Amino acid sequence: MRVEFHPEAETEFIESALFYESRVTGLGVHFIQEVEHATRLLQEHPELGQLVEDRFRHLVLQRFPFTLIYAIESGRVWIMAVAHQHQRPGYWRERT
Repeated sequence: MRVEFHPEAETEFIESALFYESRVTGLGVHFIQEVEHATRLLQEHPELGQLVEDRFRHLVLQRFPFTLIYAIESGRVWIMAVAHQHQRPGYWRERT
């Protein structure tokens, strides 16, 4: 199954990696690797994440305070948000 990012989720991903890299050299790369690892898991096991609502799931990253919010639709894993766990909950719902 393929994994695709909503454009705003992709922006969150890039901006978060840049933020971490600006704080500690190499930390942004580790963040990217963590998200890539999570997306590979979702490719193979799309129902791995816990159900949040009717059609949305979330997968919590292990080393960073982020959650991937996604839906399984049309033969793909559609990542709606790369959400920092301390942001306002549910902000990503307007993207659906």
